[in-house]
Amino acid sequence: MVDVAVIGAGQTKYGNHALGLKGMWAEAAERAFTSIDGDFSPSQVDEAFIGSIAFGGSQLGNTAALLTEHSAMDGVPVRRVENACASSGFAFRDAWMAIKSGEADIVVAGGIEKMNDLTPERKRYWLGVSGDTEWERLAGLTFPGTYALMARRHFHEFGSTHDDLVNISVKNHLHGSMNKLAHIQKEVSFEKASNGFMVADPLTLYDCCPTSDGASCVILAADHVVREFTDSPVWVLGSGAASDHLALHDRPSITQLRATAASSKRAYSQAGITSNDVDFAEVHDCFTIAELMATEDLGFAERGAGGQFARDGSGILNQGPVTINPSGGLKSKGHPL
Repeated sequence: MVDVAVIGAGQTKYGNHALGLKGMWAEAAERAFTSIDGDFSPSQVDEAFIGSIAFGGSQLGNTAALLTEHSAMDGVPVRRVENACASSGFAFRDAWMAIKSGEADIVVAGGIEKMNDLTPERKRYWLGVSGDTEWERLAGLTFPGTYALMARRHFHEFGSTHDDLVNISVKNHLHGSMNKLAHIQKEVSFEKASNGFMVADPLTLYDCCPTSDGASCVILAADHVVREFTDSPVWVLGSGAASDHLALHDRPSITQLRATAASSKRAYSQAGITSNDVDFAEVHDCFTIAELMATEDLGFAERGAGGQFARDGSGILNQGPVTINPSGGLKSKGHPL
């Protein structure tokens, strides 16, 4: 079986960009290409996968082919991956699988979104269609409302509190303040984060991530060509994927993300590790309650103990057993969907 490594990576700053979609992708790809230690040409790429959801809102079709033209990858077979907020994650997995299968040696994976050119109405649309349109969006349920329901249920079942969510927000602002590519690069006090205006009870402004523009790009390579490009590859030891019911009313529990739990178990098994071996993790924190649940689903805290994990500062850089979202997470780094 072929082993796979990351040999290069690059991204734009996340935030409100003057550059358009093509310019952002070109910048991220160029940074990825030039990050490779050895001589590398984009013409060596065998295949590419690019994650994006809201390109239709910019009236640009055939997204993936359009972007390869603007990153010196003319003629490379490319596919757009749409899987809501997991789009670029699945682009990475598809790239990994293309190499594992033996069909490709060098593959590009990336993600791009430009949210801030859209009107507020279109932003709500593109966020809303990632949920269940028939049973939730058209009934008026927003994503803040969805995660507010999860938070209230977690409080009820396990005794977690809004203060636990505030601790997560404060931590991610701290981490984001150290990331020069983050959308929000400033710390916030516990008091200020506790008193943000209400968005969807109990979630306030400081529990919600910003909508961001941004692009990222990574280059993966097969083991037999890795040393041509770098002496310090980052090996991909495991990759897991899963899915769950989309509508909340179909889920056995709304205080657990079963797909996260199932996919992490598969990845840990492939890598031959347990959650106790993990030093840091980037988890999906579109809302602070999502990070709290992820720490449980990934095995960093027992079921129901995510609040205590946050209360103890267990995810803070250089403080706890595992650093959670050292980039600042979606809360501070930003969330280009």
